[in-house]
Amino acid sequence: MESAGTPGALLLTLVYSLAQLPRHVDAEDILRAQYDCYNKIMSDPPHADGAFCPRTWDGWMCWDDTPEGTMASQFCPPYFKDFDTFEKVTKICNASGAWFRHPESQRTWSNYTLCNAFTEKRAQTTLNMYYLAVIGHGLSIVSLLFSLLIFFYFKSLSCQRITLHKNLFSSYLLNSVVTIILLSMVVTSKSFISSNPVGCRVVQFLHQYLMGCNYFWMLCEGIHLHTLVVVAVFAEEQELVWYYLLGWGFPFIPAILHTISRTLYYDDDCWISSETSLLYILHGTFVTALVVNLFFLLNIVRVLLTKLSDTHRAESHMYMKAVRATLILVPLLGIQYVLVPWRPEGHVAGEMYESIMQIFVNYQGLLVATIFCFFNGEVQVVLTRHWSQCRRRQFGSARDAGRSSSYTGTSITDMPGYTSHTGWNNGEHANGKSSDGILCLKNQPIPM
Repeated sequence: MESAGTPGALLLTLVYSLAQLPRHVDAEDILRAQYDCYNKIMSDPPHADGAFCPRTWDGWMCWDDTPEGTMASQFCPPYFKDFDTFEKVTKICNASGAWFRHPESQRTWSNYTLCNAFTEKRAQTTLNMYYLAVIGHGLSIVSLLFSLLIFFYFKSLSCQRITLHKNLFSSYLLNSVVTIILLSMVVTSKSFISSNPVGCRVVQFLHQYLMGCNYFWMLCEGIHLHTLVVVAVFAEEQELVWYYLLGWGFPFIPAILHTISRTLYYDDDCWISSETSLLYILHGTFVTALVVNLFFLLNIVRVLLTKLSDTHRAESHMYMKAVRATLILVPLLGIQYVLVPWRPEGHVAGEMYESIMQIFVNYQGLLVATIFCFFNGEVQVVLTRHWSQCRRRQFGSARDAGRSSSYTGTSITDMPGYTSHTGWNNGEHANGKSSDGILCLKNQPIPM
């Protein structure tokens, strides 16, 4: 299977593969392709110089003029159910300027043998990738919902940085939901892609927009930390307004531009093909956001390591812990854009590569929730404290019930268990406020 034409198009490739599994094209498609080929043969101008094998129709596919001594290739046609449209057909142009002839039939011959050589294995691999994607996005949805529940429930975790986390989690949550809807529509309806409904394009637009929101809310995380550590120019309310515009508003621009461009210049079924440079409208924007974010984070590290005096080392350590999670996530979220050009050759290595890349892409929501929430020390402290409080309340109630049933006549308000519980509650509230030292950073610049 060939890699995607542009980085980050793994979902489009998976959707396209799923759409090809049940597809069977009848003779009308071959006749239509033959008619288009003959029109192309008649309309294209001849080559002025050089020796070429002549343009031709081989019975299934159309071949352009090919220089002598070279081999032409194109993807297998979707005429038959057992043809893998990611494999390639080859046709050799001999040094004499004539098409290669099969030694047995002595007729011009195109090599279609790879089209159905790995069909069954490829179909099983595609289904495995589908299950991997659904499980990944399902786990992401569950983990993101738990993370949002934690951030909304515990008021001691409420601050501007947590607000950014909530929006980042929401964008990943919505993207996972839309992705599962898209994949489910393709699998459950055999004619969904070929019928090219408007709803399919709407879902594609939502997926592309929300994928942009993922990267730009991550950029907002970097800008927020950079503003706190290096600049600290805007007030809190003004910052939130600009963050909302950048995180939810700006991704509309590349999504709309891509929609218009696909409609005008590459209007394929449901816009699932990755064999178009128009995808750079989206992926170029995402890579730019990742690069800018990485610059901000590295500049923060530079300031923390070189510009702080000994009297601010404790504050430097606090900021460094906040930067570390974001600095870890940025390369992980962008690794698929780096590894796509180096896809290994061969089916075994290619399948391993695809599995790893699908994990990076489909489990991003789980990764974000784990690093920003579940692995966060302050969140763990709050959850542990809340669990201990619930345990104390439960055991305190049990002791109260036991003592009230005794014949000592002691008042409940005089019991140490009750007093200890009340004191714990007050302490938890106070400590909860102070636990924001890393999650909720104050808006003040670091002395240079």
